[in-house]
Amino acid sequence: MLDHRYVIVLCVNCLFALSNIESVAAKRQIPLPVQAPVLVLAQITVPTYLNPKPNLLNLPTKPEEVRIKGTQPITLAQALELARRNNLALQTALLTVESSQANFRIVQADMYPTLSLNTDLSRALSASDRLFAKQSTTNKQAQLLSTQNFFSNQNQPTTTFISQDQPTTTFSGSLQLTYGLYNHKKGASSRQLAKQQILIDKLDLERQTAEIYVNVTNAYYDLQSADEQVRIQQAAVANGQASLKDAQALERAGVGTRFETLQAQVNLANEQQQLVSALSQQQISRRQLAQLLNLAQSVDISAADPVQLAGLWNYTLECSIVLAFQNRPELRQYILQRNIAELQRKIQLSNLKPDVELVTSYNVENLFNDRVSTTDGYSTGVNANVNLFDGGAVRASAAQQRINIRIAESQFVTQRNQVRFQVEQYYSQLQSNLQNVQTATVAVTEAREALRLARLRFQAGVGTQTDVITQETSLTSAEGNKVTAILNYNRAFANLQRAVIPNPPFTPPKKRKTE
Repeated sequence: MLDHRYVIVLCVNCLFALSNIESVAAKRQIPLPVQAPVLVLAQITVPTYLNPKPNLLNLPTKPEEVRIKGTQPITLAQALELARRNNLALQTALLTVESSQANFRIVQADMYPTLSLNTDLSRALSASDRLFAKQSTTNKQAQLLSTQNFFSNQNQPTTTFISQDQPTTTFSGSLQLTYGLYNHKKGASSRQLAKQQILIDKLDLERQTAEIYVNVTNAYYDLQSADEQVRIQQAAVANGQASLKDAQALERAGVGTRFETLQAQVNLANEQQQLVSALSQQQISRRQLAQLLNLAQSVDISAADPVQLAGLWNYTLECSIVLAFQNRPELRQYILQRNIAELQRKIQLSNLKPDVELVTSYNVENLFNDRVSTTDGYSTGVNANVNLFDGGAVRASAAQQRINIRIAESQFVTQRNQVRFQVEQYYSQLQSNLQNVQTATVAVTEAREALRLARLRFQAGVGTQTDVITQETSLTSAEGNKVTAILNYNRAFANLQRAVIPNPPFTPPKKRKTE
């Protein structure tokens, strides 16, 4: 009874101190810190064999590659560190940020001039050239023949015509510079749009990180719940076996009945079935957490932390709501979505303005073996392009972006209301589960004492087997209610922390080096 009173007094003192702190903070409007466990994951050591193979496309083909070879107990801090290293959703969000940064560099390149060099060296003898050469040769030979006849009469020397039917070697090169002079701020809007997209992806990375943190935490609590259910059912089976032994002993002594023995056997069989179901759920919870952590295929994990309260939440409800409005990345994402729609509208309207660019080129050309030196040339000009008529497509696109702006504003309001509801929901769950923990703790103590007394009465012959079974069931239910209340409190605490302060105590992996 001393422990029972001590627990009650301690819980009452905690509630009294918490209510005093909240009342003083509400009067002075002083925000209170969250008394949450601080996990410095950079110092957490995790066995390396829990990490998967580096090859993401690895697919096991043999049974021994997926056969569980051992079970490793891990703490919640180690589970979070494994999630930080291996979770695929977190890695995908990080790669999305890198992709947006690369896209910004592509868009930013439009503000610089482009310089291109083109060269060509060829040696050719086409059929048309050969035909032309043969025709020229035939004509010249005919002229030469008539000339020979003339000079033969005059007794003069003659010459022989040689065909120029030979391949030609040609070299040409050009250097061109293009620079956009005017595009009505289209380039600036595009660059700003790319910057906004980077911010959105970074906020999404923050959101994904917080989601993974709370998902891993809740999955770990589910595993703790499954472990505790196994422990409770094992204790229930042990109690059922003890009750069966007592009933069989009393029956042999002649002071018990066959009915009480059968009743104890049925109760034991029921408890054994519950234990088998609890063991199955324990294995399922282990594999669910292993899947979330993306562990190696041949290892299993179990919960190493004891079931206890995660911490106390010292913010008032009003302060929690305001902090959630300030910190939630989803709200800032919708603001950025609105800005992106506005930039898209400006980009669409800029298509109605002229695009002007400067184009300068320099070229050289040479035909080898033609006894002519290399020749060169240049050109400079300004190109302008104006969209005179497009059927109203540009203005329709701009009107569509105005609608997207209104949609983003509506989504912002919806998300804001949802954030408030989440904070109120988790805050209410946190308070109710804290009270349930106190009540369940008292109930477990009383149920144990009632079972002890019922068993003593049955052994003394003044009680019945039904009383013992009833008290065993009450103790099992009370222990299960206590575990459920503690873990529900921890879940509400983790969800409330994610809803109000989405920055978890771990950061995503560092940026990978570009290959």
